[in-house]
Amino acid sequence: MTGTLNQTEILRYRDQGYLCPLDVLSADEAAGHRAALEAIEQRYAGGGLPRPIGHYLRVGAHLAMDLPLQLARDPRILGRVESILGPDIALWSGEYFVKEAGATKIVSWHQDLTYWGMEGSDHEVTAWLALSPATRQSGCMKFLPGSHKQSLQPHVDTFAENNLLSRGQEVAVEVDERQAFHAELQPGQMSLHHGRLFHASGPNDSADRRIGLVLRFIRPDTPVQDKGRDFAVLLSGVDRVQNRINVAPPAGTLTAAHLALYEEVLAAQSATLGAGLEDPGQLYQGNDNVIYQ
Repeated sequence: MTGTLNQTEILRYRDQGYLCPLDVLSADEAAGHRAALEAIEQRYAGGGLPRPIGHYLRVGAHLAMDLPLQLARDPRILGRVESILGPDIALWSGEYFVKEAGATKIVSWHQDLTYWGMEGSDHEVTAWLALSPATRQSGCMKFLPGSHKQSLQPHVDTFAENNLLSRGQEVAVEVDERQAFHAELQPGQMSLHHGRLFHASGPNDSADRRIGLVLRFIRPDTPVQDKGRDFAVLLSGVDRVQNRINVAPPAGTLTAAHLALYEEVLAAQSATLGAGLEDPGQLYQGNDNVIYQ
């Protein structure tokens, strides 16, 4: 459980577009984080917040609570990201992806960077940390090796009811499923993948929730589309270009200060994520429980 990648791992990431699995947390640590997450879910299950608790967990959780930031700063994760991106690292997003036991919904083949307003850059890495078993049966991610070497491809917005992506987006090219690598993870393990890598996931046919914490790391010099307003949390090094507003989320969980910051960032980022939509309300059309992915 070292905090760096060796040269072989770095070269494999450059060639394949992903690394998996990487041991990060002990089983007890992963179980503890899961328990803390589920305690927050239970506490706010009846409401009491401006938005459903699932929204805060699925979209921008790092702005709403300490829990994801603690892991984003963990040297066992951050050190490996630094091996790829270098010493200057910011957290652009932290999200919990949950598929309930028996959930039939899927995630179609897509490239993350399509709607992020980062111009398809190489300046980001996504870490997917398993808090419960992520297997073929439970709907783990699957990657198309080497597909990150392509530019951003056209996507179609389907808004399909069984698709858990915000727009039901699907890459508009044929994907050979036989070439897919299934990124199976045990609790405490993580994968790293590039934002242009084609990836997807299937339904959860298991008897347990499939829970993952997704941390999206960027270099501070990552482009911002059309010079729009964007935000990030500087974790290490220096931001010499200040393309984004550096924020420092307050301590605690879902305080008034968290909620105010959350709405400010969400409004700015939704304008980018919803680019091209006639109605911004379409962004999560058909996905009322936006925590589930």
